[in-house]
Amino acid sequence: MKALLFDFDGTLLNTNELIIRTFMHVLNDKFPGQYSPEDCIKFIGPSLKETFEQITPNEVDEMIAKYREWNHAYHDEYVTEFDGVNATLEELKERGHKLAIVSTKKRDTIERGLRLMKAEHMFEFWIGLEDVNKVKPDPEPVLLALDRLKVDKSNALMIGDNYHDILAGKNAGVKTAGVAWSIKGEAYLRTFEPDYMLHHISDLLTIVKEQ
Repeated sequence: MKALLFDFDGTLLNTNELIIRTFMHVLNDKFPGQYSPEDCIKFIGPSLKETFEQITPNEVDEMIAKYREWNHAYHDEYVTEFDGVNATLEELKERGHKLAIVSTKKRDTIERGLRLMKAEHMFEFWIGLEDVNKVKPDPEPVLLALDRLKVDKSNALMIGDNYHDILAGKNAGVKTAGVAWSIKGEAYLRTFEPDYMLHHISDLLTIVKEQ
């Protein structure tokens, strides 16, 4: 595998608590007592636009603005690193693999997380919400990454913690890997039939060697 394309939230950086707390803040303000933290798990993964179009179709922009304001204010307080991520990324890069991020979040928020991880130098680039017309599960962001990397789809792997990561990879014609530490659970991810399931990020070192 020449190219490894990573989702960011919930795959490389544990932002689950931050995301759930942010949704709880904005939804409790709008719909007091109607949503629980468990209800918010289903909002993890899709773009904010997609989520708020379902919840408040007439106030999408306003709800996104409120979400981002609270999320940015508390970002560093609630995110944590997953075990072994930086060490694995360093080894993959040393072996000559090209690493990129394909996310549905804005570039500045990706960059903030990467700075916390001290991992900016490990990636060729990161593709965010503003870089594409259609987000995952559409193949556009994956195909854009492959085009920028000058790598054929047969030599790429899309890695993520949610259904839209797996489907985006499949739609783009690349192999896919789910991560068993997904907040939605390994069994849920397996229903989308990824080619691989990672139980620890270091599993990638074996997978890419076999390929």
